[in-house]
Amino acid sequence: MKSIVRVLLLSILCSPIVSAAEIKINLIKELAKYAKDSGNTIIMEPGFYRLTDYLIKDSISARRVRKEFQYITFSGSNNIFNLKGVEIEVDTEIRTLLSPPIHSDEFLVTGSSNTFLGLTIKCIGQGISPGGTVLQVAGEGNVLEDVVLHVKGSFPYGYGDLFGKGKQAETTIKHQKHSGLLVTGNNTKLYRCKVYSRSFGHCFFIQQNPKNVYFEDCYAEGEVRSTDAVLNEKSGPAFDVKFKTWTQNRDNQYIVTPGYMKSLCEDGFRTYGKCENISFNNCTAKNTRAGFELRFNSARLENCTTIGTERAYWIGDNTVIVNSKGDANYGPLLFVEGNNVDVDLTLVPTESDRIVHSLITVFGENNKVLLQAEAGISRKQKLPILLGYTPPLHGESMSPYSEEKVIGLHLTNKTKMPITIGKMAENSFIETNGEVLENKGKNIQIRLQ
Repeated sequence: MKSIVRVLLLSILCSPIVSAAEIKINLIKELAKYAKDSGNTIIMEPGFYRLTDYLIKDSISARRVRKEFQYITFSGSNNIFNLKGVEIEVDTEIRTLLSPPIHSDEFLVTGSSNTFLGLTIKCIGQGISPGGTVLQVAGEGNVLEDVVLHVKGSFPYGYGDLFGKGKQAETTIKHQKHSGLLVTGNNTKLYRCKVYSRSFGHCFFIQQNPKNVYFEDCYAEGEVRSTDAVLNEKSGPAFDVKFKTWTQNRDNQYIVTPGYMKSLCEDGFRTYGKCENISFNNCTAKNTRAGFELRFNSARLENCTTIGTERAYWIGDNTVIVNSKGDANYGPLLFVEGNNVDVDLTLVPTESDRIVHSLITVFGENNKVLLQAEAGISRKQKLPILLGYTPPLHGESMSPYSEEKVIGLHLTNKTKMPITIGKMAENSFIETNGEVLENKGKNIQIRLQ
């Protein structure tokens, strides 16, 4: 028996290595076909492709009956999809005609250990998604490089979350979201991927508690609009609800307040639930609601940037931010609502005429925060650093802050911004080159620099 096993092992080891088949294609239907297979290298001819050439209107009713709501499902494994120079145009009317259930995704990766190179997907038209994403990566060990999404197809668009987020009872306008790229699979890696959102929904987001998700050189971009412009509307969804918001403003009224800037999409990078070992390296969010909203799990951010967001970084327990930066142009730089964070952030001095109520808020225990000014340049408008305060309700800039415990904080403030210390702050050490406006805390050591 041992000799037979030895012969079998030798025959396996001495067998020639079979490389993956290299297959060249130039049709979307061929891409859909090979998406189901495994062990191939698929090279698609660079060029412009219309999804409607593959999903013709006559076939959509049959797909709806079969409950086949995805456009293409990549169920195979161990493939390389070389899609460099390939752009797929997606008419959002297809989504309307398919009438999928809520949260149905359009391009879906369920296979494992695949590599996708260079695909661009561009949404056009006036169709509406009922809450799905353009692309979901659900399988394990997949790698995306240079994938670009241009997202449209939500309702309403033009208000951000002023009138709600979807299911909440307080919602005054029912939303239908359309997001960009969703990661639910373990060991997913994204390099140089970009999402340009012209839709109410997230750019990049993580759900279902995957482990070991890594973003490098990724970019998220939305659009912004002033609340004054919203209030100038003479017709449309906002006008129809008399500009009634789902969160109260600082006058305890539920109405759009002038003077603020709103992002028209949701977050640039967002996590939900407890996700282990999530990392962002050299990633940027511009004009999104939050740049990086990572509230309920630990994450590591290094060399990241936010530009013109409603709030830049919103973090929770055990998160580390290294050598990163952002502005407070339209909203706060940082919200901390957890324990054991370690933050090194640089404030970019860009500022506007929009109302901003704070530079940062911090609550929680044993947090370490270092704030620096870019190139030593300080803002002209003074924004308070609020210690022992919560973010405003739902993060909405128009809404008031509350107070909460902060214990064991070590803050080093090199921005020259003033500090307010609430009555629920305890046993903390503050080094600052800015004025201390108020100190209601207990056992707060302050060292002026």
